[in-house]
Amino acid sequence: MTSSISTLQNIKTRAVDMNASDIFFSAGSKPACRVYGNTIFFEEEEAISSDLLEKYLEEILSEEEQKRLKEEWELDFSLKSPGDNFFRVNVTRQTNGIGISFRVIPKQIPGFNTLDLPDQLKKIVDFKSGLVLVTGAMGSGKSTTLASILDLINKNHEKRIVTIEDPVEFIHNNNKSLIEHRELEIHTKGFRQSLKSALRQGCDVILLGELRDLESISLAVTAAETGTLVLSTLHTAGASNTINRLIDVFPPDQQHQVKAQLAQSLKAVVWQTLLPKKEGKGRTPAVEILFQNYAVSNLIREGKYHEINSVIETGQSEGMISMRRMLNYLVKEEMVDKEAAEKVFPEEMKDY
Repeated sequence: MTSSISTLQNIKTRAVDMNASDIFFSAGSKPACRVYGNTIFFEEEEAISSDLLEKYLEEILSEEEQKRLKEEWELDFSLKSPGDNFFRVNVTRQTNGIGISFRVIPKQIPGFNTLDLPDQLKKIVDFKSGLVLVTGAMGSGKSTTLASILDLINKNHEKRIVTIEDPVEFIHNNNKSLIEHRELEIHTKGFRQSLKSALRQGCDVILLGELRDLESISLAVTAAETGTLVLSTLHTAGASNTINRLIDVFPPDQQHQVKAQLAQSLKAVVWQTLLPKKEGKGRTPAVEILFQNYAVSNLIREGKYHEINSVIETGQSEGMISMRRMLNYLVKEEMVDKEAAEKVFPEEMKDY
């Protein structure tokens, strides 16, 4: 009898061969995967039962993970499968039973020059300290961009680097830098404890997988003030919206202080999404970049976030680029169709 693990492993392997970014198993539905932004069902497969998914979880989860799932009803973890495929996994409960989503993590960290990212992002590699945020919606390539930047730091600088993630995604091997990976609930009880340890150990670079709440944002800002380079992600669209979100999450009586902190420590905000390429398969990043300068610091301090877009438009000589300018470039260079850009960014493309 074929085991549940081999049955679902076969589907995962086929999805990876299709260059899927995500694989979905949902009780009561046929398995599906996301390829270049489109969700595709495996039509030849039968709907998956909740019992099958329960058996699969029994085979791949540790006793501790099974206990956490039972208590919390949801679970995030990383998984290495046969063939050296690596996944970030999320388990939930839904109407028909279990739902499992697999985010495919490439075996090799994508080289910066293979991702079609703007060269000016390489400036981040030489930052000594401060906060750098890569923002955007789910599935917009934030983690991959950060991994490629961290890879460049590793190849070019002698640093001590710690990643604190939930769960760990890309695994970096030591090059010029010494890198340690820490995963929540496995290697550390929480962001606060792990960040405190990293600072005590004299880390030069800290990667926080995601800023989710007041605590993680507060910790990241504080760490960036200590002379450490902090890299992280946030689910926001646009540099001005990102700064507003960072400050608005704090109680009103703390916001004046946070503005002063960010005016000094926020070094760059990168907003990105992925658009389908004009010809051939695949997607290419559309990126907005804000770098700190005197004007940006003043606007943050004064709470005039809406004026930051104007600074980006006029800051091209400093490596900044607005989403509007980036979209126009991608269309002009025939990397993406105008219609595809308009579909995602109607406001930015209306004057094109």
